[in-house]
Amino acid sequence: MTSICELSATNLARAIARCELSSRDAVEAHLARIADRDPELAAFVTVDAESARRAADICDGASAPIGPLHGVPIAIKDLTDTAGLATTYGSVLFRDHVPAEDDLVVARLRRAGAIILGKTNTPEFGFGAVCTNKLCGPTRNPFDPALTSGGSSGGSAVAVAAGMVPLAHGTDFGGSVRTPASFCDVASIRPTPGRIPSPRRRLGWDMLATHGFLARDVDDLERTLSVCGGGDASDPLSIGLASDDRPTAGRPRIVVTPDFGFAPVARAVRARFAGTCELLARVTDVVPSSPDCGGAIETFRTLRAAHIASSYGELLRSRREELTPTVIWNIEAGANLSAQDCLNAERRRTAIYRSFRELFSRADFLIAPAASVFPWRNEVSNVTVIDGTALETPIDYLAVTFIVSLVGFPVLTLPAPRGENELPFGIQIIAPPGCESRLFAFGRSLENELGFSHRGPPL
Repeated sequence: MTSICELSATNLARAIARCELSSRDAVEAHLARIADRDPELAAFVTVDAESARRAADICDGASAPIGPLHGVPIAIKDLTDTAGLATTYGSVLFRDHVPAEDDLVVARLRRAGAIILGKTNTPEFGFGAVCTNKLCGPTRNPFDPALTSGGSSGGSAVAVAAGMVPLAHGTDFGGSVRTPASFCDVASIRPTPGRIPSPRRRLGWDMLATHGFLARDVDDLERTLSVCGGGDASDPLSIGLASDDRPTAGRPRIVVTPDFGFAPVARAVRARFAGTCELLARVTDVVPSSPDCGGAIETFRTLRAAHIASSYGELLRSRREELTPTVIWNIEAGANLSAQDCLNAERRRTAIYRSFRELFSRADFLIAPAASVFPWRNEVSNVTVIDGTALETPIDYLAVTFIVSLVGFPVLTLPAPRGENELPFGIQIIAPPGCESRLFAFGRSLENELGFSHRGPPL
């Protein structure tokens, strides 16, 4: 039973398709792992064992594999709607909310044969540095349960790292897939906005938030994105997604930056990143540089605040006493923004985007740390200081990841090789929009040649 939980989603799907293993066996093994590990780690808000067993029996009774994820147990972040399965958005306001329909990404996963074991924990509405809320948590880091798993896809990262599922869904606004992946030694993909459509998104051209995935290897990420991608007429970002997704020819040219020239990053992270760049130099041509990111912090603060105030302002007015302090702060940050503030931010964003584009005229990939700090203790709710320097706002520690959200480039994260007693640490590998296949090919080469791969926590 233990060995089943160490299989990748790709190998699990192949074994089930060949009748070397039943889907029911896979589901039972992972449910047993959840029962064993989750009381300590709190990765799941809801586990739907009986529905998972029924779905597994359907897979086992099928005359042929249903799809590329046939019979594979997965988890869905509790910000995303699942038909017939409670979706709380991490808030007591939605404790009893059971959607009637799946979000499109969930529907596509089911059509590919995936079996949903449950919903993973998230801070309220996804806003928080620690994966906790009034319903569940904190979600504890499997490498040291005293430490945070990261926000806001911490539940999904822990579920994958601890072998409770081989694959999990997440969402990423400013780093919410990438930071937990870095903290928990797993791989993740935040694709180009629109690659996975969000036809219910109220702001159709908003590209700050995307769906993403966490897994233990690149093959699983690529397989999952292949079944969830594809245009939808109701999502304008998903139509006519342009790309030049050709394989990299010859020795890759990479630009490396510890901070994009502006992000606060801890000295310990800079040191680990420098060592990682020395490894990368064995198989790539490495050039230290960065796009011009002038005004990025103010730009992201403005656009994020406007987005949150628009989406949740009414809740603050009507249900303030039931919201967490983090959510209240996030909503209030956008209360007094003007239209001119937002337009000025969009103007700066455009300049930063064009600087990223210019950089990729002379490089294949841009590589940076996947988090500005190492995991901290669960009782500390926000990162307010880095190396003795106070941050202006609680979101500034995300600058090393939110800059990529701001410009909408796809980003793969991989766990970097580490010493026996070192905490997990991940890198972001960034490519031009639409170039996910190029990312996956390069990521596989780093896994195979340099050991940029998951190494699980002690059981």
